[in-house]
Amino acid sequence: MAYFWTVLVLFFIATMHSQISITEASDIGVCYGLNGNDLPSPTDVVGLYQKYGITKMRLFEPYPSVLPALRGTQIAVSVGVRNDHVPILASGQEAADSWFANNIAPYLNDIVISHITVGNEIVPGEFAQYVAPAMQSLQNILNARKLANIKVTTAVSMAVLGVSYPPSSGAFSAGASGPMRDILQFLSAHGSPLMANIYPYFPYASEPANIRLDYALFTGSSPMLQDGGLSYSNLFDAMLDALYSAIEKEGVTNVDVVVSESGWPSAGNGEFTTPQLAGTYNKNFIAHVTNNGTPKRPQARITGFIFAMFNENLKPAGVEKHWGLFEPNMQPVYSVFDP
Repeated sequence: MAYFWTVLVLFFIATMHSQISITEASDIGVCYGLNGNDLPSPTDVVGLYQKYGITKMRLFEPYPSVLPALRGTQIAVSVGVRNDHVPILASGQEAADSWFANNIAPYLNDIVISHITVGNEIVPGEFAQYVAPAMQSLQNILNARKLANIKVTTAVSMAVLGVSYPPSSGAFSAGASGPMRDILQFLSAHGSPLMANIYPYFPYASEPANIRLDYALFTGSSPMLQDGGLSYSNLFDAMLDALYSAIEKEGVTNVDVVVSESGWPSAGNGEFTTPQLAGTYNKNFIAHVTNNGTPKRPQARITGFIFAMFNENLKPAGVEKHWGLFEPNMQPVYSVFDP
């Protein structure tokens, strides 16, 4: 997760009250990271997904310890390409063929693979230029194998935006615009979505005097931001619509966004991070995206993933250790999904 939130601090002020009701979460998955030395076995983790009815999983790389545990489960998995492997895949078709043969092909018959995600928060950055070529090399393989059900994409953070306020003015930064243009043209041509990591927590935690907690938690009903004819009562919608605006400014109107990460830490930053706040955000995130589009795209069907399944003790100190829905002993940190 990136911490480039200065472009977002102008999402601010207002009054909002009332609670959003909770609904079923069939379109919401959970990210499964392995940055811990006390985590349960992949077989037990898959059983935990099944116990709580979580039907989608995001993996940040093709963990050989995890993928076999998914055989025959019908859990739809999004498999990531590690950032440092992206330039290798972009170097030529043979390199992409080898990666696919080792990491995807052995599981095609008994695992539901929904996406291959080429890098995570890699744009802008030193590897950004390699994303679109790597995506095309993987797409060539899917085309040859007639695997139209698997979509190739990449996951970006809100750091791709140079302008984010108001949402209608959303635009990519100078460093991101070139790579994003190539990525969006690829996604548009192949009917694939863009994945985006959207965290209202970060702008709220950096500017709590200017961004109200209820605006960040989906708990308000009154608009706090008016952008032309569009009204915003939560920060998530404002952030997502800023990204939609940036996409449209590149001349692309047919690319959807899948929320590859969203969530709220339950500890690590004092009163800003409690299990109660984390539970409120994630329940309301599920309810909101299950039932609503955004003001800019009210008919859009939003799908995505909560970050993350477990608290991971090998991550840096602070909030990074505390994003999990579950402790490593598989007990809930707070209640989101009903078993």
